[in-house]
Amino acid sequence: MTSSTNKTTDYTKEKNRRVHAKRNVWSGFLFGIGLVAFIDETVFHQLLHWHHFYDRSTTDVGLVSDGFFHAFSWFATVASLFLFADLQRRKALWPKRWLGGVFVGAGAFQLYDGLVQHKLLELHQIRYGVDLLPYDLAWNITAAALLLVGWFLLWKTPNTPAKPNGTRE
Repeated sequence: MTSSTNKTTDYTKEKNRRVHAKRNVWSGFLFGIGLVAFIDETVFHQLLHWHHFYDRSTTDVGLVSDGFFHAFSWFATVASLFLFADLQRRKALWPKRWLGGVFVGAGAFQLYDGLVQHKLLELHQIRYGVDLLPYDLAWNITAAALLLVGWFLLWKTPNTPAKPNGTRE
């Protein structure tokens, strides 16, 4: 292969990335949601027994709600991996953009959980019988940090690919 052929191939890959830039973000976003939901379910619901997805009823209802929450996290994860595989097949995977989507999805889910589910709807709290302020701060500051990392990674990946001569379209 000649050098010009490599540049043409790289340009085609870059064009594929641009065409599928949003798909990279959505795949990562869904994976981030699924990953954080899975960690939340495993650590706080199952291992520590701090809460259930829905704590305003009986323990049995809480366990059933955890099952639905767990199914949701896996549906998000599986959907993201189908999109990821499609990006790989099309040679359009943009790892930094995908990872930015993962962090944004993880942070968005964490913030939604902390503000909407914990405070607005009061479906559950992180923990019961303790001062919630340190837990809420840790939860929501972690969410904000995840979002900032994700937004930074997305900001560092422009939507326009480099031309073979190194300039932008």
